[in-house]
Amino acid sequence: MALTAELRRSFYEKMCLSRAFDDAMIALYWEGKLPIFAFGAGPLPGELHCSNGAEPVGAGVCGALGPDDMITADHRPHHVAVCRGVDLDRMSAELLGKKPGLSQGKGGHMHIYDPAVNFASSGIIAEGMAPAAGMALARRLQKKPGIAVTFLGEGAANQGAFHEVLNMVGLWKLPVITVVQDNEWGVSTAKSESTAVERNSDRAAGYGLAGEYVATNDPDDIYEATVRAVERARAGKGGTILELKTARLQGHFMGDQQAYIPEQMKQEDPLPLYRAKLVKLGVLTEADADAIEAAAKARMETAMTFAKEAPYPDPSEAFDHVFAGGAQ
Repeated sequence: MALTAELRRSFYEKMCLSRAFDDAMIALYWEGKLPIFAFGAGPLPGELHCSNGAEPVGAGVCGALGPDDMITADHRPHHVAVCRGVDLDRMSAELLGKKPGLSQGKGGHMHIYDPAVNFASSGIIAEGMAPAAGMALARRLQKKPGIAVTFLGEGAANQGAFHEVLNMVGLWKLPVITVVQDNEWGVSTAKSESTAVERNSDRAAGYGLAGEYVATNDPDDIYEATVRAVERARAGKGGTILELKTARLQGHFMGDQQAYIPEQMKQEDPLPLYRAKLVKLGVLTEADADAIEAAAKARMETAMTFAKEAPYPDPSEAFDHVFAGGAQ
């Protein structure tokens, strides 16, 4: 699974598509709202947590996985969902609360579910860890292929679920990769003010796991680290805490005043940095990169048209697919 020009090109394509998705949703979110406090109604209901700056994480990790592998993500899941290949039209419709959405408009942007690509996300902090471990255990007992990968932020590494689940992963040597996305901020609290260790990957030793830290926010380095973790998991050597230094170019959610985010982080946009790298390496020309960015925006325009024109679910369906025994 060596890094090839084709693979690197695919990383950039996915990163641009993820950015186009978030940019489109941000623009839609602000329709009908007052900018200062995000008050008001609009076509996109609820909160919105965007992935701008973390696109290399989605591209690099998902690029190293196979179709049988399972993913759980957190409340900021768009970059992972896009890079995993979640249906873009239906995901767009889901964010708008439309019936053709992945969950018929009932999940919203934090609860994206697409069984076709083994992807699920949850808005509850660290909630995806136990399901990921359960998936890995189930595959082992069923003698089926596939490992589990769970994504969370560095703030979630202080949740009890993080430690409880990793203890079981280490005890049973489950094939689980825990991707800790370190953007330095848990909501508006700095990591240095909330976490006793500098690197969460160091906590792996306490559970008999491998730990690896990637400091670059570059999809190439993330991909290579993930390949190593995947190889360990598939070989029966157990799990890995893969801590990836990334960036959050937006506030915690739309409407966040963002005063706590340092200007330096806002300048660490990985898309132009990776574009420049690929051009320098001869993987892309400037024209190639322009075409990729244009294609991503065009694809997102198609998805947005689908979502905007899709119907809302009928009010009579409010309890369908919610409670056991409801309509199927």
